[in-house]
Amino acid sequence: MGLMQSISDIYGNLIGSLPTQGQLFVNLLILTIVVVIYAVFIWKFYVFISTRDILRLNLNKYNRSKHPIYTKLIAGALYFIEYIIILPLLIFFWFAFFTILLSLLTKGLDAQTIVLIAAITIAAIRVTAYIPKYGETVSSEVAKIIPLTLLAISITNPLFFKIGEMANELVKIPEVLGQIRFYVFFIVALELILRVLTFVGAIFKKPEVAETKKKSQ
Repeated sequence: MGLMQSISDIYGNLIGSLPTQGQLFVNLLILTIVVVIYAVFIWKFYVFISTRDILRLNLNKYNRSKHPIYTKLIAGALYFIEYIIILPLLIFFWFAFFTILLSLLTKGLDAQTIVLIAAITIAAIRVTAYIPKYGETVSSEVAKIIPLTLLAISITNPLFFKIGEMANELVKIPEVLGQIRFYVFFIVALELILRVLTFVGAIFKKPEVAETKKKSQ
């Protein structure tokens, strides 16, 4: 809180020392930079978050054991590393960065609401990614439309052009980040449930595929 408040105060002092035209130039520059960062992030974000197999690390290829028991144990350990350690860290990073950008762009919303909007957006994207056949297509569209719609709404808000308000939003960031842990846990748990359901569904589909091939022969 102290760091963000200090940054806000420093910005206020610097901008206050500039002439009117200088203040306008700095404001336009900062707003442009923020919107560009947000747009680039959303471009990278939607490609990453809308893919069903979000990691695609395939750590199991490093499993060189030939013993059946050891193979299963190592496979389980690699799966644990991939989806219980790496995935939560990635989701935390993207969630945190998305939430910070939202807190800077949106005005008049408290920290809890901002985090909730980010959590619902990411959760909805991940769920739609698991829908068979067209899920990833829908997910990629949701991952683009919702964040860009939020950007459009923010730009049409008169407070968006008041950089002083954006500087004040910096003070919210520690509070915002302090509230995302539960939501990250929720999204990761949802991800694991969806993966289990997909795995179970694949098991039941295999016999049907085999029977279809036999009939065709």
